[in-house]
Amino acid sequence: MNTIATIRHSSTELSGQATRPSDRSGFVSRLVRLVRSLARWIDSLLDRRRSRLALLEMTDDQLKDIGVSRCDAHREGIRPFWD
Repeated sequence: MNTIATIRHSSTELSGQATRPSDRSGFVSRLVRLVRSLARWIDSLLDRRRSRLALLEMTDDQLKDIGVSRCDAHREGIRPFWD
C-alpha cells in the first residue's frame, strides 16, 4: 500500500510542476512580445516596399519636386523589400 501511495504522490507532484500558471503566463507574454515584434518588422518591410513602388509611379514633375531623378527612382524602386 505504501508503494501505491508513493506513486500517486510522485505523479501528482510532477503534473503540478509542469503546469504552474506562472510558467505559462511568462511563456505566453514572451511569445506575445515576439509575435508583436515580428509583426512590426514585417509592417516596416511592407511599408518600405509600398514607398518604393510609389517612387516608380511618380511622374517626372513629381520626382523633380522631391529632387530625385528618374534613374535614381528606378534604382530605388527595384530594390528588394528586405534591402
